[in-house]
Amino acid sequence: MLFNRNPVYLLYNGLVATNYLQKKKMNDRLLILFVGILSLSVINGQDDKKPPTINTSPNIILIVADDLGYADIGATKLVDDVNTPNIDRIVNSGIRFAQAYDNSPICNQSRIGIITGCYPQRLGSYWYGAKGLHDPMYKTIPEILKQQNYVSGYVGKTHYGDFDSDTTHRSFPLNHGFDYYFGHTSARKHYMNHKKTIEDAFLKAKIKHNKKGQTLRQGSLWENREQVDTIAYFTELVGEKSRNYIERNKDQRFFLQIAFNAAHNFTHQLPQEYLNKHNLKGYHDWNPAIEEYYDWYVRGRYPNNTEGRAHYLGQVHYMDEEIGKLLDLLEEQNLRDNTLIFFISDNGGSTPIYANNFPLRGSKYLLYEGGIRVQMLVSYPAKYEKGRIYENMVSAMDILPTICNEARIKIPDYIDGIDLTPLLQGKNENLQHDVLFWDTGHEHAVRKGPWKLRKSFDDSEAKYEMVELELGEFLYNLNKDISERINLIHENSTILRDLEKEYTVWKSQL
Repeated sequence: MLFNRNPVYLLYNGLVATNYLQKKKMNDRLLILFVGILSLSVINGQDDKKPPTINTSPNIILIVADDLGYADIGATKLVDDVNTPNIDRIVNSGIRFAQAYDNSPICNQSRIGIITGCYPQRLGSYWYGAKGLHDPMYKTIPEILKQQNYVSGYVGKTHYGDFDSDTTHRSFPLNHGFDYYFGHTSARKHYMNHKKTIEDAFLKAKIKHNKKGQTLRQGSLWENREQVDTIAYFTELVGEKSRNYIERNKDQRFFLQIAFNAAHNFTHQLPQEYLNKHNLKGYHDWNPAIEEYYDWYVRGRYPNNTEGRAHYLGQVHYMDEEIGKLLDLLEEQNLRDNTLIFFISDNGGSTPIYANNFPLRGSKYLLYEGGIRVQMLVSYPAKYEKGRIYENMVSAMDILPTICNEARIKIPDYIDGIDLTPLLQGKNENLQHDVLFWDTGHEHAVRKGPWKLRKSFDDSEAKYEMVELELGEFLYNLNKDISERINLIHENSTILRDLEKEYTVWKSQL
């Protein structure tokens, strides 16, 4: 034995023994400290509500669904015919906002609001046919993230206005900050057919048979600036290209926007195996040789399509599957904890294609709650709590400033959205918007506290799209009347004047 640890013995060994004793005491203290830290770590790890601390900026994924119903996420438990186990994984690993709002009841407007953090009216967008992202003053999420050297990819649907397919226009993804793009540049896309020859033949058939109506959008897809022809199910293509992008960029900080076509019309365009499995006859694409477009259109919409809900749920099912594969990949690559995920629909569910917005009134196209209120999911396991549901009034415009905070970038002064990180981190649970505004040219609306003012002037679009719209001026207390059935405009003149003033001031400052 080299050392006798008896203190009497140590006295006879002078300086050598004294040095040993001092070192041992120091080692003992370090051992105690290490055990204490380890114990605290184990205790903290047992509480899955408390995320671990992290000091690096996250990877960021923004998932945008298309026309998804307010009730059509399984975790909300609002309806019993929806099964979305993978979207539910995002809910369970993060926070669900049950009073989140898009800027518009249609896609091109709302997508401008999402990617710029601003009201789309600031860019002159009120309805379809707008100029899109024409003004470089309003920076997009990927442009802003360049300040911290993020690489950015976009997979899926791009729709801001009339110039999305112009590769020289700012609305084209590669011209507003994205380094990679795969997808389509239109309001909707055929789910299966993506070939120029098919689209050209269809357009010739319309001319030959002297038929008017919308195209089925069966043309080529984009990969960067090249057009790509293929026959494949678009939802699965979006999932595959998204996973490929993550694989290529897993060793650097990335931003990925995933914009599914699901569940936009025409939802009958499903894989044959799904139709067979669920004993569905399906519905045919428009054939200009045998029918008028609008006759075909009406037969495929509520309440005329007896399989309509099944078709719609099929599109949601496949989107959910692709989200599951994405989450699996993040976990396999040890990226999930430090990846900030947003999930949102671009507007309320489209009831003519059998989306369910229960308990809200209305549909896509309209400024009822069913057209603009959506479920927004936010998950960042390394920093945010899990399984929380907030009723705070938040907006899709809040995504950009929240990303700025987490990426350690100054939020632009002109942004209309608010940074939600104090709420997401549990530091300010009262954080929300004081007031929000909408204007489509056919209607406008103001939400302030529980009160909502809606004014509707034109129902021509509503009639065409087969959605119910009551014209006039309406004041609702949403805390007591979420279905917007009780008009209180004559009983609350003071509140009416206040909301009208708010709208007038907002409009004057655009």
